[in-house]
Amino acid sequence: MADGGAGPKMQAFEPGKDTAREFRHALGRFATGVCVVTTDTGEGPLGITANSFASVSLDPPLVLWAPARASRRFDAFAGAEHYAIHVLGADQDALSHRFSRAGDDFSGLDWAAGPGGAPLIAGCLARFACTRVAQHDGGDHLIVVGRVTGAEYREGAPLLFSAGRYGGFACG
Repeated sequence: MADGGAGPKMQAFEPGKDTAREFRHALGRFATGVCVVTTDTGEGPLGITANSFASVSLDPPLVLWAPARASRRFDAFAGAEHYAIHVLGADQDALSHRFSRAGDDFSGLDWAAGPGGAPLIAGCLARFACTRVAQHDGGDHLIVVGRVTGAEYREGAPLLFSAGRYGGFACG
């Protein structure tokens, strides 16, 4: 692969098992928003931090996210018919950390049960109540497509994640 000419030297590699870390570093150059996805398990609310979220379609209103198969919470989210995706604001990195470690700690949070029992956490930058419509193999992840049945948003700066770190967005 050519490096594209002048500028900083690019590190070229062929993605595979022996270059998994380099592949992860390359993917980390793409800044993403940070979300918390929640569902009701029948044994209580469950959440997980994710940055694999994207819009799919406006008509019908579809979004996707992709839980990791290696996650201890995978089965609960793979089986969830109803869930909510919460886009985090720049001041909500503690919420991201909370749900990246333990998924059942909703103590002290302002939340209410939404459609299908999915927990709706207050104060997020945007929130999408979803009903699962499809799932697709995504290698070590599962691609979950949901129809958005309700959405809310507020003004504010997003929490971003890039190269293994949290950051913000500067308007120019």
